[in-house]
Amino acid sequence: MLEKIQGVVLKTRDYGETHKIVTIFSKKLGKLSAIAKGAKKPKSRMAAVTQPFIYAEFLMYVNKGLSTIQQAEIIDSFRSIREDIVKTAYAAYLVELTDKLMDDKKPDIFIFEQFFQTMHWIDKEEDAQIPLMMFELKLYQKGGFAPTVACCSHCKTTTPPFAFSIQEAGLLCSSCRSMDPQAVELPKGVAKLLSIFATVELQQVTNISVKESNKRLLRELLDHYYDYYGGYYLKSRKFLQQLDLLK
Repeated sequence: MLEKIQGVVLKTRDYGETHKIVTIFSKKLGKLSAIAKGAKKPKSRMAAVTQPFIYAEFLMYVNKGLSTIQQAEIIDSFRSIREDIVKTAYAAYLVELTDKLMDDKKPDIFIFEQFFQTMHWIDKEEDAQIPLMMFELKLYQKGGFAPTVACCSHCKTTTPPFAFSIQEAGLLCSSCRSMDPQAVELPKGVAKLLSIFATVELQQVTNISVKESNKRLLRELLDHYYDYYGGYYLKSRKFLQQLDLLK
């Protein structure tokens, strides 16, 4: 069936001498892969539009297996991302995580919109650490392994203070703290931040101000949490961590 869809290129891989297989994330059809014939040829119209991070309109034959791109037109190249190594690293992490955790051809309008808003934030703003964490928590919820961040994961109380437990998959109150001796005590307000990140849509946010020490703590907790529950190795995360060490 011939379909017109708008989506972001998550990744590409070579197919034969002149073709590419392109993985696209779209609002209409979710994540899908399609062959772009001749896209490896330097003068091909498909060469520019089948690069990672490109947001484009694709005209394609959608099949049960591999689809076929007939035409494509760039809507937004996210130029700032391409010209900045830090922005590229953030975007690479975003698209790899999305590719790993979203199933093929199962559209989710909410997740797509949060993904696209995060891409836009990375492109336009200087610091994307918090928007990335906001998206991660929503994607973990989609994947069925999100931490409990609105209350204690054991007794369900909403009364702070809290610690964060990887083992217990979320917050532990002071009464339940003994369930995990390895749980990390959270500074005042950080548990509330996690709850906000998990529920508030990025387009509702105009300004994000979080102490650097709390950003580092949250980043470390989410990284460990993903390692425990996520199940997929992320090459792009290692690059991000190396960039953080250079700061």
